Amino acid sequence: MIDVIVLYRNTETLKFNMNYYLGTHIPLVHELLGGALKHATVQQGLGGAVPGSKAEFAVICRLGFDSVEAFQTAFGPHAAAVQGDVVNFCNEPPIVQVSDVRVV
Repeated sequence: MIDVIVLYRNTETLKFNMNYYLGTHIPLVHELLGGALKHATVQQGLGGAVPGSKAEFAVICRLGFDSVEAFQTAFGPHAAAVQGDVVNFCNEPPIVQVSDVRVV
């Protein structure tokens, strides 16, 4: 299993519409990627390790797939639609990382 992790840095200039993200963007991702998408979780940063400090990331989204190939096959044809929708909820581009998931 792999996760595609989409991170939105918690910068001073970040504008992020969580209602749009949860109500429109994530359902769009589910619809376009279909059964290849095994799970999706959205985390909203509350703070850092030191009490009272701000979170490094405002939002983290984890999208689970069986393999890198499954992700690429599902995402490729819809990349422009998914990436093009970002401007509707965020003014800064995300950081994307593909990770091997290990359960310990």
